[in-house]
Amino acid sequence: MNFGAWKFAELVGLAFFSMAVGLLFMGLGRKVTARIQSRYGPPFYQSFIDVIKCFTKRSITHNYVMDLGIIMALGGLIATAFYIPLAGVSVMGGSPIVVILYLMTIGYLGMAMGVSASGNPNATIGISRALALMLGYKIPLVMVIMAMMLVYGSSDLGVLAAAQQGGVENWNILRMPIGFLAVELAFQAMVGEKPYDHMIAPSEIASGPMVELSGKYLGMGFLMHAVQLYVETGLIVNLFLGGAETWYAFMAKQFVVYFTTMCVNAVMARYRIEQGIRHLWIWAGSLALIQLVLTRFAG
Repeated sequence: MNFGAWKFAELVGLAFFSMAVGLLFMGLGRKVTARIQSRYGPPFYQSFIDVIKCFTKRSITHNYVMDLGIIMALGGLIATAFYIPLAGVSVMGGSPIVVILYLMTIGYLGMAMGVSASGNPNATIGISRALALMLGYKIPLVMVIMAMMLVYGSSDLGVLAAAQQGGVENWNILRMPIGFLAVELAFQAMVGEKPYDHMIAPSEIASGPMVELSGKYLGMGFLMHAVQLYVETGLIVNLFLGGAETWYAFMAKQFVVYFTTMCVNAVMARYRIEQGIRHLWIWAGSLALIQLVLTRFAG
């Protein structure tokens, strides 16, 4: 097998791996939420069944813009997953954080384009809330990343993860605890869990962006969220938890991050959209700014 074919196989394998990990976390998250709320809940593999069923159902599309947007959303996040170091290795040869943040945004904008083209007002409201919420969580995340870049002199995620090797005492969760709290608050909004699940809001706007998706389009929506979970938990693991030397250790750390999020989701009520954005700016933003200032002036 030549180099090109081997690289293609690596990329395809990582794409399916990220989907599988995300779907597994989605199933386990539903199980965790159910147990906290004194319910039994669905089996942990229910998300896999849901996606398979979606791809066997009849699909309804409104126009080619909707088709292109959904493909762009999933493709953008899969491309992002290629830059997340897995067991200390990136299949792209490097993991520039600027590229990661850029590709993540392309995925979200693709979903916005696709669901807005459906013409359903509930979908438009949901995606407008999602884009507004991005202003709340992106700014704290970027400020904390800037603080890390000042400390380590690099914007490569792999370099930041490698700099934390040598033991738990070297992890950024201990070196930058204020920044970690800021990113954890932002992460709750990034994955759209309570109290920041405004864009889905099933009791208000019938699942928001997903309302017009059916069949394979709904299945691709599930896969997009699955890859999103893999990317965003992987980002936090590499930023704060020292990355991992093996893929199963990496998955375990990812699940710990997601498990914390689902515990909060199970006991919180949803904020209103303006409350959610204000809460992120006041708390996550303030903590991120404090971490940036401390890093810049106190080392």
